[in-house]
Amino acid sequence: MEKKREIARLLAKKYHILSIPSLEKLANVIVPFKTRKGMKLLDEGQVQNYLYYIEKGMLRQYYFKYNKDLTENIACDNEVVMCLESFLKRIPSYLRVEALENSAVWGISYDDLQRITAEAYDIELLYRSILEESLVCSQHKADLLRFEPSHVRYKRLLESYPEIVKRAPLIYIASLLQMTPETLSRVRSGQL
Repeated sequence: MEKKREIARLLAKKYHILSIPSLEKLANVIVPFKTRKGMKLLDEGQVQNYLYYIEKGMLRQYYFKYNKDLTENIACDNEVVMCLESFLKRIPSYLRVEALENSAVWGISYDDLQRITAEAYDIELLYRSILEESLVCSQHKADLLRFEPSHVRYKRLLESYPEIVKRAPLIYIASLLQMTPETLSRVRSGQL
């Protein structure tokens, strides 16, 4: 139980400070997901039932389109991952979530989250802060991909998310940046 309290404190520190009773409520609903590299936490067609917090490790959200594996997001240590539409609307996801490393991931189920946010206003504020950050990050990444040339996209990824560049396989970084691995190699070597 102490580890769950630690995770609740980390979430509260990052998103919104919680009272002691609310920390306990949150800790009581957190569940561990020990994941191995390559393990799927969500497959296409499943409903996203958990908001995931990555204590340590790396997760990738991706989908298949036109027979291609396309990376939507890569997240690592101290980040939250969820397929927003599936989680919020309770519909099957078109995204998949897999571990890129052996990872310590913690989850909060949708049902538990709805219950404890109704019981404690500070948990509701924490949840809102998580959602807001997720939406802002999604918009930031979308704008980056829409408006910037390849070398600027890579530079911004390096500046904003250096751990992704250090730890994720290059094929997934290229996919995330919407470029071919060859283009990414040229960008990294300064040829573009």
